[in-house]
Amino acid sequence: MKQRRWGLILWLVAMLVACSGPAGTTSTPIATLPIGEAMAGSILSGGVTASGTVAPVQETQMSFTLTGRVQTVNVAVGDAVQPGTVLATLETAALEAQVAQAEAGLEAAQAQLMLVQAGPRPAEIAAAQAQVDAANAGISQATAQRDQLDAGTIEAEIASAQAQVAAAQSQQRQAQDAHDQAIKCYDLPDGGNICPLLGTAEEQARYALNAANEALTAAQAQLDALTSSAADKKRGANAAVAAAVAQRDTAQAQLDLLQSGSKAEEVATAEAAVREAEAALQATRVAFEQAELRAPFGATVTACEIHPGETVLPGELALTLADLSQLQVKTTDLSELDVNNVAVGQRVNLHVEALGADSTGRVVRIAPQASTVGGDVVYEVVIELDNQPAGLRWGMSVDVEIVAE
Repeated sequence: MKQRRWGLILWLVAMLVACSGPAGTTSTPIATLPIGEAMAGSILSGGVTASGTVAPVQETQMSFTLTGRVQTVNVAVGDAVQPGTVLATLETAALEAQVAQAEAGLEAAQAQLMLVQAGPRPAEIAAAQAQVDAANAGISQATAQRDQLDAGTIEAEIASAQAQVAAAQSQQRQAQDAHDQAIKCYDLPDGGNICPLLGTAEEQARYALNAANEALTAAQAQLDALTSSAADKKRGANAAVAAAVAQRDTAQAQLDLLQSGSKAEEVATAEAAVREAEAALQATRVAFEQAELRAPFGATVTACEIHPGETVLPGELALTLADLSQLQVKTTDLSELDVNNVAVGQRVNLHVEALGADSTGRVVRIAPQASTVGGDVVYEVVIELDNQPAGLRWGMSVDVEIVAE
């Protein structure tokens, strides 16, 4: 288009030079431009020319937002799809389990909220009262056992053991005396001695002494055990009473809590747990829905980049859809020098070279930001067609003439 523009300018200059001659000569009239030179007419009329391409009004490049393995691809290039058609899916076994888990969590939170809001049941209060009564009975029993120790039970046992030790000591002394007599010998005038009880009597005395020693040892051990354990038994009895009191206090606190009903803080906490569970369920359902690609509008599948069994990443191109029933033209080389002469609503003449067909339209959008093409600063202008020539396809080249107003 730019080459044609410069060629046209040079042609005009040449014609002007040719028409100017020596004074008195007859001027040659300017030749009429061929009808096919539409761009020359645009310049003469003050219009703007550019090149453009055909593009759909609606187009989308679709991708998954999850990482996963492709399970199904339900379309192929060229298929026409309706809004909401499932185009492709990922494997969803793990996502289904997450949804089921979130649903169970929500049901549990809702059940807990209902319990808190309903307050305690009569059976629960009765059970708590029974625990308090049982704990009081335990206090009474532990106190009685402690009081029995304080009343002298241990002291009586110690006194009895002391008596047994005294009796064993007496028996031991008697046995010792009998043994001493049994082995006693007498000196004779001639310098010898005589031991009249040696033999069976001495042996019996020795056995009796051994038995008496063992009885004394056992009685003393019993006394020592009773004496050393008395303090431990008292400490144990006091600890049992304290434990019974603590158990009663816990049971009483539980009963008081049930009788007071649900507090506002407890209800608020349960309600917050329900909201949290609802949000978790919603998040898992959204993730499950994102495992499907659905057509956002009625369109034709123009590209398919995935296949079953492949693993895809978030944002990776999967499918391209376009509504080929509504096409438009986008300029590709409108110069920054010309963009200020273009306004939304201006009429446009179009020529599709591949079809040899003409059409008209109007400017509907001008890009607010420039782009660079081959070192030139250009602005994209979008043109809405008044009618679509038969055979018009996405990507065809178009000559654009924006009519000056």
